Amino acid sequence: MPPAEVDEVFVQVGHLDYVKTVAFSPDGKTALSGSGDNTVKWWELSTKRVIKSLDGHSEQVNSVVFSPDGKTALSGSEDKTVKWWNLSTGRVIKSLKGHSSSVFSVAFSPEGKTALSGSEDKTVKWWNLSTGRVIKSLDGHSKRVNSVAFSPDGKTALSGSKDGTVKWWDLSTGRVIKSLDNHSLNNHWDSVDSVVYSVAFSPDGKTALSGEDNIVRWWDLSTGRVIKFLDGHSSDVNAVAFSPEGKTALSGGGSSSWGKSDNTVKWWDLSTGHVIKSLVGHSFWVTSVAFSPDGKTALSGSRDQTVKWWDLSTRTGRVIKSLDLDIDFINFIAFSPDGKTALSGSDKTIKWWDLSTGRVLKSLDGHSNSVRSVAFSPDGKTALSGSKDNTVKWWDLSTGRVIKSLDGHSNLVFSVAFSPDGKTALSGSWDKTVKWWDLSTGRVIKSLDGHSDWFFSVAFSPDGKTALSSSRDQTVKWWDLSTGRVIKSLDGHSFFVTSVAFSPDGKTVLSGSWDTTTRLWSLQTGEEILRMIGFKNGEGVAIMPQGYYVASPNGDKYINIRTKDNQVTGMNQSKYKAFYHRPDIVQLALQLGDAERAIAQANQAD
Repeated sequence: MPPAEVDEVFVQVGHLDYVKTVAFSPDGKTALSGSGDNTVKWWELSTKRVIKSLDGHSEQVNSVVFSPDGKTALSGSEDKTVKWWNLSTGRVIKSLKGHSSSVFSVAFSPEGKTALSGSEDKTVKWWNLSTGRVIKSLDGHSKRVNSVAFSPDGKTALSGSKDGTVKWWDLSTGRVIKSLDNHSLNNHWDSVDSVVYSVAFSPDGKTALSGEDNIVRWWDLSTGRVIKFLDGHSSDVNAVAFSPEGKTALSGGGSSSWGKSDNTVKWWDLSTGHVIKSLVGHSFWVTSVAFSPDGKTALSGSRDQTVKWWDLSTRTGRVIKSLDLDIDFINFIAFSPDGKTALSGSDKTIKWWDLSTGRVLKSLDGHSNSVRSVAFSPDGKTALSGSKDNTVKWWDLSTGRVIKSLDGHSNLVFSVAFSPDGKTALSGSWDKTVKWWDLSTGRVIKSLDGHSDWFFSVAFSPDGKTALSSSRDQTVKWWDLSTGRVIKSLDGHSFFVTSVAFSPDGKTVLSGSWDTTTRLWSLQTGEEILRMIGFKNGEGVAIMPQGYYVASPNGDKYINIRTKDNQVTGMNQSKYKAFYHRPDIVQLALQLGDAERAIAQANQAD
């Protein structure tokens, strides 16, 4: 039996897409990050380890924040929802639904009982968290609301919008106290396209910051006038934050309409309006910034997929730790059955290569848009290609001519495959269908409908009677071709599933995903047997859902053990390593094609 105090064993994986938002916990020991990979990650800063991954959004996470007591969190997403999370369990307490478009910003009230959210639908919503209902909808912006903030006393709120204004709201009435309009200032920084990307209240609630086009403005709320213009970024300012004592500020640089990218975090002295330090280290736009509660460190999130933790105490601006992804991604190529030639798709053409000489045997031209997939026939004499022009083309390699053009998809074709006998073909498309074709007639035998999103990969079983498909909906489906129905859906990946393959005996399946894992599945049970992850430094881990694993010499440092009190340690330093490091159980699971049977047999032997 697993140790009673262990809650989860999992491989350390950072974000798989750019980091859009970051936040410190009230005690400064942990942090939250939200990403384009649809997840929120909760980090222990001292160890760089993920405590929990909060999975529940179906689209990009734009904003995250801790509750004042640090026990819960809010996240706002492109999926139009605000989610309120219990951090100890990693579960959603409530999903707040009311916006009609993407949510770009969220904030807790100082007492933690209510929340604000700003949306693409031009509104700010004030929520009662206990009921999940909207207290008030604040209407006044003419474009997307990018940022929201509560005043320190919780009685007023700020919102910044794509319409170029900052609005200061009285929450009791839902009315605007003041609208801080850039265009009325007539200074050389303003442009007709000015956008407010972020807003923040000062700790005393008397002033505010707004991040805009190349500039940070520091506002006096009582007069509605700008105290200082903080000029130093070379592109849009995506994020702003006051230090806890209100004397300094942070800002994060993004992109501009003319394509320039700043990528820096600026630390400002508000009394002088000068930059104390420019924090350089990100390789892409900075999307979020935050001070630690003691003001001695800072966090920044970026589109380079990293969260950086900065030391401000010595004014050196050095990076303490970078919370990033150390995963190695894999590319694929189509070999001929004899391994002597290869196909590659580029733009609208397909090239057939002689691998011994490195020369192009033929260039296959016929698609009117980019080629997305290629495959050899079993005898190596013909080929299939799928394209963004919505067609599948069947080629005679000896002549370089199209035998047939298979028309039927209404969106780009992302994957193609020949049947084992070479007489039929499969194609998977972004129109959410798999089509099974009779090559002799060029007609569709069956159209397989079952995925809720685009297809990435299709494959025939060794006997040609069943098929696999993988999709952006994060699932693998196993089809009976004779009926066109799904036999089983293999669910478990946390991001797009981009490739699938049958084992030679047809009893197990491999799937590859943007969640950085390759997973082995049992078709009999539909359960995951093993997941494999490779890292950039050559290390690797193969781990079963039950936590038993085998790893390269230093691979187990990437495995985390979280106990029921949310303490997380690396497997390489854990007292539980002897229990979970079981290459014998992993080997048995591979032999049997069944994880549970392997564990049962190993326990009997022990």
